[in-house]
Amino acid sequence: MCASQVSEGQERGYIIPIGGAEERVDRPVILRKFARLCGGKKAKIVVIPTASMLEETGPNYIKVFNEIGVEDVVSLPINDREDSFREDYLDAMENASGIFITGGNQLRLSTIIGGTPVAKAIRRLNADGVHIAGTSAGAAIMPEHMIAGGRTGSLPNEQGVTFAPGLGLFNKLILDQHFSQRNRLGRLLSAVSYNPFASAIGIDEDTAAFIGPDNDLEVVGSGSITVIDPSDLIHSSMAEAGHGEAVTLVGLKLHMLSEGSVYNIITREVDGN
Repeated sequence: MCASQVSEGQERGYIIPIGGAEERVDRPVILRKFARLCGGKKAKIVVIPTASMLEETGPNYIKVFNEIGVEDVVSLPINDREDSFREDYLDAMENASGIFITGGNQLRLSTIIGGTPVAKAIRRLNADGVHIAGTSAGAAIMPEHMIAGGRTGSLPNEQGVTFAPGLGLFNKLILDQHFSQRNRLGRLLSAVSYNPFASAIGIDEDTAAFIGPDNDLEVVGSGSITVIDPSDLIHSSMAEAGHGEAVTLVGLKLHMLSEGSVYNIITREVDGN
């Protein structure tokens, strides 16, 4: 599943897409768990706020992680492609035990860091054991194929989704975020209809998928993760659908998973606890 080669005897780090709007003050369960994985008080976390246009995004996350108990947190204000080549930023990433990618606009994120040394470092560091978390746009960019847009609604159709290249941290999953809150089932089903190679997950707000090196996906947070398993798909009419027409999909499996449930990305087996 990992895009970069994992060294012999080494485990890749966790990959943690968050559906957006994660709780940061009263009960920051997701961020606490990420911080513990990264080493707790000894963690070294790098925040990449590129997707956001707000100058305060990086400093705000530094404050949040400080309040959780992580002292060593830095934000890298990568605002144009030239910044993605800065040696001091790359050095900071090399020393990190965790990298956190904030929300905002995923196309801003992909056009600024895509194909740069920063993007390559994220993939390589994850293969070397560094944990990578991203919320909202920071989650959207994680797969090889990133959902860049599409219609809201419950039904798939011929114009239901648009793709752009993502970071490629994994290729066995397609994902969408703010899922229930923004009624995105239709565009996730549209994404699956193109190619049933990958499972698809829709992550609610304040909910995360903690994907370990064993390819188990554990649900953490207050919402749900919707899993679309196309392994038994026997028919998709996407190739025949006309402009904007509804799409027929036959044989899909759909799982609704809440906190503590586990889905294995490779075997597609579920432990619902």
